[in-house]
Amino acid sequence: MSSEKNTENNGGLKGLRESYRASLKSSDTEEAFDLIFYRPIGFAWAILCRRLGIRPNAITIASIFLGVGAGIMFYFNNLWLNVIGMFLLVWANSFDSADGQLARLTKQYSPLGRILDGLSGDLWFISIYVCICLREVQTSPFFILYPALIWIMASLAGICHGIQAAQADYYRQFHLFFVKGAELSELDSSDQLKEKKAALSWRKNFFPKLIQFFYCSYTIAQERRTPTMQALRAQMRKCFPDGKIPAAFSSEFRRLSKPLMKYTNILSFNTRCFALFISIFIKMPWIYFAFELTFMNALLVYMMWRHERICARLLKDLKDGKY
Repeated sequence: MSSEKNTENNGGLKGLRESYRASLKSSDTEEAFDLIFYRPIGFAWAILCRRLGIRPNAITIASIFLGVGAGIMFYFNNLWLNVIGMFLLVWANSFDSADGQLARLTKQYSPLGRILDGLSGDLWFISIYVCICLREVQTSPFFILYPALIWIMASLAGICHGIQAAQADYYRQFHLFFVKGAELSELDSSDQLKEKKAALSWRKNFFPKLIQFFYCSYTIAQERRTPTMQALRAQMRKCFPDGKIPAAFSSEFRRLSKPLMKYTNILSFNTRCFALFISIFIKMPWIYFAFELTFMNALLVYMMWRHERICARLLKDLKDGKY
């Protein structure tokens, strides 16, 4: 970390640019709007927090309060208060960008960080969903008559949102595995996580084991939704037991997978956020739930189908000895 600070001090603007590039995941997986807006703001927060000794997890926790506050602002049928909520949500997401950028700059990766990162977004949107439902059952003539419907829509949308975000992140990490290697990717295996969990005692290591329990369950769910990818990973371990994947194989996977990265970005935050803001502006928040249940689910199914086809093709190539 000190060497990075020295680079910035000695290199000035050039050093900052190098640090900024180091804070990004990959040009393959970064979304255009993030590069224009969130990543520069997140980098500024990351540099400030690094100098103040603030750790990535602390930034994530701060983002939780901001995101939950945003949801509360959406409860009110008042556009100015809603705009404050939009500002808070954007602020929360700039912190969400900053925690990852700070973690990459300082190499402070941890299962707790991964869990908190996912949990933060879940808590933001739980607050948003609950407050929108409470608002609709008081202001919408239809939902005043049928209040259960908005709660059912919100519950289904929330479940689908969780799956969409989890799979988008999983495909992104698998892509980064081939771009940056295992060391710089956050791709995990449930088998390895189970071993780490088994090595911990509930009596002596209650909280670390609890974290491993939830993270392992999260990873198992991702793996169950991607059977062909798991078969490919198993075949890769068999063909390349030393972990050295041929450059030609990595390049081919990257070529096939890169077009799907735009879908992982759509299923993440920005498109979701734009749809939410539009529904708030036109005073029909329930449309956001319908958007998640229709368009976002259709895109998820399409992305999963495309990705499984890619994995099936490369699995056949490995079995045929092409690499």
